[in-house]
Amino acid sequence: MSETPQGLSAEEVRQRVAAGDVNVDASVKTRTYQQIFQENLCTLFNFVNVVLAVIVFLTGSYKNMLFMGVIICNVVIGIVQEIRSKRTTDRLSIVAASDVHVMRDGQRTEVPCDQIVLGDVIILGRGNQVPADCTVLQGTCDCNESLLTGESDLIHKSAGSTLMSGSFVNSGVVYARVDAVGAASYAARISAEAKEHKRVQSEIMDTLNGIVKFVSIALPFVGAALFCSTYFRGGGTVVECTLSTVAAMIGMIPEGLILLTSTVLAVAVVRLAKSKVLVQQLYCIETLARVDTLCLDKTGTITTGEMEVSQVRPLDPARREEAESVLAAIARADDDPNETSRAILNHYASWEGELPEIGRMVPFSSDRKYSGVVLADGRCYCMGASQFVLDEQGYQRVASLVESLAADARVLVLAAVEGFTEHNVLTGTPEPLAFVCIHDQIRATAAQTIQFFKDQGVTVNVISGDDPRTVSGIAAKVGVEGADQYVDATTLKTDQDVAEAMRKYHVFGRVKPEQKKAFVVALQEQGHTVAMTGDGVNDTLALKQANCSVAMASGSDAARNVAQLVLVDNDFASMPKVVAEGRRSINNLQRSASLFLVKTLMSMALAVLFILLPWNYPFQPIQMSLISAFTIGIPSFVLALEPNHDRIKGRFLENIIVYAIPGAIMIVASIMAVNILGHGPLGWSNEAMSTMSVFIMAWMGLMLIIRLSIPFTPIRIALVAFVICGLLVGFTAFGWLFVITPLEPLMWVVLGVVMAVSAVCYHLLFTAMDRWHTKRLDAMV
Repeated sequence: MSETPQGLSAEEVRQRVAAGDVNVDASVKTRTYQQIFQENLCTLFNFVNVVLAVIVFLTGSYKNMLFMGVIICNVVIGIVQEIRSKRTTDRLSIVAASDVHVMRDGQRTEVPCDQIVLGDVIILGRGNQVPADCTVLQGTCDCNESLLTGESDLIHKSAGSTLMSGSFVNSGVVYARVDAVGAASYAARISAEAKEHKRVQSEIMDTLNGIVKFVSIALPFVGAALFCSTYFRGGGTVVECTLSTVAAMIGMIPEGLILLTSTVLAVAVVRLAKSKVLVQQLYCIETLARVDTLCLDKTGTITTGEMEVSQVRPLDPARREEAESVLAAIARADDDPNETSRAILNHYASWEGELPEIGRMVPFSSDRKYSGVVLADGRCYCMGASQFVLDEQGYQRVASLVESLAADARVLVLAAVEGFTEHNVLTGTPEPLAFVCIHDQIRATAAQTIQFFKDQGVTVNVISGDDPRTVSGIAAKVGVEGADQYVDATTLKTDQDVAEAMRKYHVFGRVKPEQKKAFVVALQEQGHTVAMTGDGVNDTLALKQANCSVAMASGSDAARNVAQLVLVDNDFASMPKVVAEGRRSINNLQRSASLFLVKTLMSMALAVLFILLPWNYPFQPIQMSLISAFTIGIPSFVLALEPNHDRIKGRFLENIIVYAIPGAIMIVASIMAVNILGHGPLGWSNEAMSTMSVFIMAWMGLMLIIRLSIPFTPIRIALVAFVICGLLVGFTAFGWLFVITPLEPLMWVVLGVVMAVSAVCYHLLFTAMDRWHTKRLDAMV
């Protein structure tokens, strides 16, 4: 027997610690609290609104700062949601970090994982996770490297073999020398790219940021011009002109739309949490709702990660009972079953037949690739890989059968043998009795989930590190289209090869971690919106690249921390709920967003017109707050939370602006008509013009709510009634607060005529725009 390695001396350990050769934690981390606060507080949107609030504060009209309530709510929702996600993810990442056994000064001792140094000799046994890249010095073991490579098969390791950090020892005991620590380890190198900041991919966010950016650039110029116009030509005081200018500028900023978006998505997060889905990035709900290609990692997604017996195929039906009784006996007698033995044990858990009495067990050996049993009556049996159990002639007789069975399963042979030597080497010519087919356990809901995505027009690609034949067989069982045609990724040498393969095929085997990312990039370059699921370190690069990334909670820390969605119950069947929730949120958000855009378009148009005209801008900030609350804010929230699972069509900005234009046009036209009459032949006061303008905007807002509520439901009827009552109470009981001036009879007559005409014109214009947009969307499908 070889001598036990002595390991490093205490002095050598101190030297390595001083040199920084320590196994520091280099894994992917969630964002810090400081980053979360900074990203939610330090935005252009918040800056613009704070500047406007300061200007209003300096005028002393504090009630007109009410609009800041929306900004504060938006910031709070964003911070609370992201902190909640961070804490949940951090809890998932907490592992009872067991100490590692190391040899130092010739003595076996235990140290924390982060105190291992370069050159340490560590002892690893069954169930241990490899803490750093090592080379085996002594002993043998079988390792599970699926979280790193995607390969579900156990890899046999012996002296000179490399153990990769993050893999698990399934059986055996080894002494291994640490060759790389911390950021230099294999898992850390793969995860390094995942640490880089990834820009959130969201059409809604891009649209909102674009609007805010455009408005922010225009605000200083429009605001200065409007102030000068109203002050020097309109004859107002500094305070009056400042408040009217701020009112125009607030109207241009869709602050309520940003709050609505955050709230709707936050509600979706809460609903998904009830289905055991953790959302780590709000806008990924939108992205997944738009996905047209879904890339699945086989292990842990379609399959459970466990093995099961698919069939036992006897060569002679007359000897089936003999074969199955021996298999059941072998499985039950194994005190330390590996994955294969556990699968057989589960298969025969309810076996009621008579079990033969066992004389002695021949344990499984990675070198021999078989295990065996000697029964009390002297009969001997061997179970293992056909190529290792059978002689060449015997294997050739059953080779075609083995090949056919191996299409989607791992095949073992049970053979009768003469006996075993004292070193457990079988003797005589083995006689095959039966073949045991073991495959990955497919999730019960996998086929149903795949069918859901097919029905929704989403292309499903299965990408795995396993043998492509195995992947193809499993993909076919769950209904993946084109599963019979597969690609061995080792044959894809260039980016062009990858692009061509992604265009034609849907099942890929022997895929390396860097290839998974290349697959996602190729699909994106072909114009697809890609979602990627995975659970291992080998999936992190692809997860980071995908438009939407989904990880299993039972997977690696790196995969969980990179992913935008985490399936806490590790059930792929939750995915349809996520898509449905995303579609409900985005479709309703698009419908409600039109209410906000009406105000933005109207405010911009009126601001430009009143710069050119010698009249005061007709609104104050407090009046805009009233209109926004009852004709935009409350209705939008109610409409945005209704059921809606329709497919998302068209682009976000186009979908909302189409329904906002009619309302904006009619508000501007009506307000201009009233102001032309009031400032012209009728000679009405600025206060009366302001009040009539507020009534017109409220009226047109009500018209848009009614159109968006068709077809009517009880809750939509109640919403319209609530809006009418709320506006009436605001205009009457709180008229003093919202600067509502009593109107003369002639003013009411003119206002009534303008409202009636605008309602008819709005209905005709809205109907025409709706028909045009519907035809356009249908043509795009």
